[in-house]
Amino acid sequence: MSATLTEARRCQNRLLAKLSDDELQPLLPLFSMVETKLKDVLYRQHEPIEYVYFPCTSAHSCTLIMEDGFMVEVGTTGNESFTGVELLLDATLATETAICQVPGTSMRMKVTDFRKALAQSKALRKLLKCAGQAYLAQVSQGVACNRLHSLEARFARWLLITHDRVQGKEFHLTQEFLAAMLGVHRPSVSLTAGTFQQAGIIRYTRGHMTIVDRKKLEEISCECYAVVRGQFERLLGVPHG
Repeated sequence: MSATLTEARRCQNRLLAKLSDDELQPLLPLFSMVETKLKDVLYRQHEPIEYVYFPCTSAHSCTLIMEDGFMVEVGTTGNESFTGVELLLDATLATETAICQVPGTSMRMKVTDFRKALAQSKALRKLLKCAGQAYLAQVSQGVACNRLHSLEARFARWLLITHDRVQGKEFHLTQEFLAAMLGVHRPSVSLTAGTFQQAGIIRYTRGHMTIVDRKKLEEISCECYAVVRGQFERLLGVPHG
């Protein structure tokens, strides 16, 4: 079932919120509102992408899976952007595997409709190009961050990013995802999460994360959070990094 204008305005995706009613209305028959559950695979690397997702209350992890099965997160998308950035370059196969990291809702569109919408809507095309540039900035900064900064700083940075995208201070987050996002093994994640919890910065129990002291997270995080946040604000006017 296609989305209504009311649903689109309530969906909390900040890209779609930037379109006027006149710009958004012709796109509505192409959209449907869907639920994505934890660990749902939206598309797989080296395979065709069937749908583009505009997260509302969900967040998606863009990962690379190596030959030995080890998974590393290279980027994330939430309600500030959309999942399927490579389609802006006319990609026919996915370069990453996209997995639901925080369960919730998304506005979804078939890739065939997405390509037509890009061709027909100048406003959407301009907006998504800015989103693509912001995502590229996030991935590039992430490469440097993973190489140069401590596990604690990167852990704090990722928690801040996720906190920006969810309602309230609580969200579901497994150690499996934590390890993938940081490119480390689960024992290292467990130790770091325990240190943060003992310091009163977070509460973490059975995959349930609560941010207790955001100010302290900002102090521990490396420069990369602010750098990428600044890029999103400059390009899209949304405070996410």
